[in-house]
Amino acid sequence: MTIQTQKQWHVIYTRSRAEKKVLQELLASDIECFLPMQKQLRQWKDRKKWVETPLIPGYCFVNITRKEYDQVLQLTNVVYYITFERKAAIVSQKEIDAMRTLLQQFDFEVDVTMENFEPGKLVEVIEGPMVGLKGELIESRGKNKFALRIEQINTSFLVEIPAAYLSALPETMNVCS
Repeated sequence: MTIQTQKQWHVIYTRSRAEKKVLQELLASDIECFLPMQKQLRQWKDRKKWVETPLIPGYCFVNITRKEYDQVLQLTNVVYYITFERKAAIVSQKEIDAMRTLLQQFDFEVDVTMENFEPGKLVEVIEGPMVGLKGELIESRGKNKFALRIEQINTSFLVEIPAAYLSALPETMNVCS
């Protein structure tokens, strides 16, 4: 495969509240994309309702070749590519799969934060629906939280997991491996 035909996952920034429109535009253009969505219970004065909202507001992931790169920017609601070290950020297939796994679980509360955490103890999930995922253990308000960090977009996913589901990894092990 040449560089022109090799697909890579990139992160695009969308116009405010236009993530679902961008998803439809990408699908209509036959571009492989991923918009992580979660269900949230929203409350109004007169009712409560479950709604699907983007997990990371303003962001959508596209799996494209170099040839499709400019085509994505031409879409109405796409603003720009998220960059890392002045190049379009590339997200590995493993990180996309980890996000999909994260969204398939229902036993734990998922929260997304842009906060940069200080490196903590490296852990691996050894039990439950997210078995095999690796990350950093953050202790906050007396609860153990498992953080899956995607460094290219400066985002961490926090999931409440019972401590019994975690196992410590050696300090020299790389989390992203």
